[in-house]
Amino acid sequence: MKPKIRVLIVEDETIVARDLQNMVEKVGYEVCGLATTGEEALELASSLKPDLALVDIVIKGSLDGIEIARKIWQEMDIPVIYVTAYADENTLNRARETTPFGYILKPFGERELRINIEMALFKSQLDLKLKERENLLATILKTIKDAVIATDSEGLITFFNPSAEKLTGWRAAEALAQPLNKVLQLVNPQDNPALESLLPGNLFLKSRKGDLIPVEYNASSLKIKSLLSGGEVVVIHDISERYQSQKEIFESWQRLERAFEGTIQALALTIEIRDPYTAGHQRRVSELATAMAKELGWPAEQIQAVRIAGDIHDIGKISIPAEILSKPARLNEVEYYLIKTHPQVGYEILKNIDFPWPLAQIVLQHHERIDGSGYPSGLKGEDILPEAKLLAVADTVEAMASHRPYRASLGIEKALAEILKLKGILYDPEAVDVCLHLFRRRHFEWSLI
Repeated sequence: MKPKIRVLIVEDETIVARDLQNMVEKVGYEVCGLATTGEEALELASSLKPDLALVDIVIKGSLDGIEIARKIWQEMDIPVIYVTAYADENTLNRARETTPFGYILKPFGERELRINIEMALFKSQLDLKLKERENLLATILKTIKDAVIATDSEGLITFFNPSAEKLTGWRAAEALAQPLNKVLQLVNPQDNPALESLLPGNLFLKSRKGDLIPVEYNASSLKIKSLLSGGEVVVIHDISERYQSQKEIFESWQRLERAFEGTIQALALTIEIRDPYTAGHQRRVSELATAMAKELGWPAEQIQAVRIAGDIHDIGKISIPAEILSKPARLNEVEYYLIKTHPQVGYEILKNIDFPWPLAQIVLQHHERIDGSGYPSGLKGEDILPEAKLLAVADTVEAMASHRPYRASLGIEKALAEILKLKGILYDPEAVDVCLHLFRRRHFEWSLI
């Protein structure tokens, strides 16, 4: 039997703490401890090692709830949800700085508590996995035998590993904040016939002492914000010793990319398990929207954002009862209202995950319409992200062309006629045109039926 999730409650009002304990236990979790002061909270968190902490911001003792939350998460890797009646802007700003996993205002119900706990646990697992992989990459970069130099967006050195010190003759303390081209002096052998005859087709690095060292050189953009501040990472392999360390670096990076893709698929799977119709729908919307972005000639990163957002655009439906998702009849007004909450819920799930693209905003906006009639925010025209406009068209076409629990497929031609009729009214004209072009000129077909 799977053990219950263990929750630590930090609340200095006994009656409130007991009420909260009853609510936590009622929704299926175990309360492993109650703390009434900051000092007691830290002691219990350290000794009991709970899976989650519910922390009131205003608490007795020398530490307030925000300081407690910071220490519990940063030092013990225990996710924290604030439970408080204080919602002033200054308090919220301080709380945000601790990157909490939830913020529940009193009074609240069992459903809100359960959803916040589930989302906090899910996000904390993602954060911990990402942290492990970032630490692994940082360790590799520091211990690898290849020279590794990272720069910021202005070309100034921000990372200089020991092998770079050995290869260039510069100490890291001297190289940091220096322009890359000052520290890393590469000589093209084509400019020197003598060097070209020694080792044709390779570069030579001129060390600080003036030595010429044959190297393989590679520079690529990486986006790991906790390690790099933009710019690029440069890898220099001393081929005079024929080490294979450069390959290890890129294999490690590829593993990180695969882990990221696995995380996205895990997000998608959370809703696919509950709603088999959404499973195929998300993947087909992603496939069509990606094809549209490619046809429009969008940059590779923007295309990737569309693809990933399409894969998880309905993740917010995790908060909707399964019987509503698979209801074999038209939804009533209350059920439709619940369905309309899924973009906002999806945004809440994704907003604190540090993606390199605005995935949370794209997911939030995929039901907006250019005339302002969409939801949840009623955005118009240019206020809607281009990626969300593409998803809106792809989402509509796929939904109409596919079978649903409450109706049979309406067919692709009817779907295309619908977006054409509402082109420039609900749907972005460019998005409609490229979608029609794909089906009627490019003979687009979904690979997943």
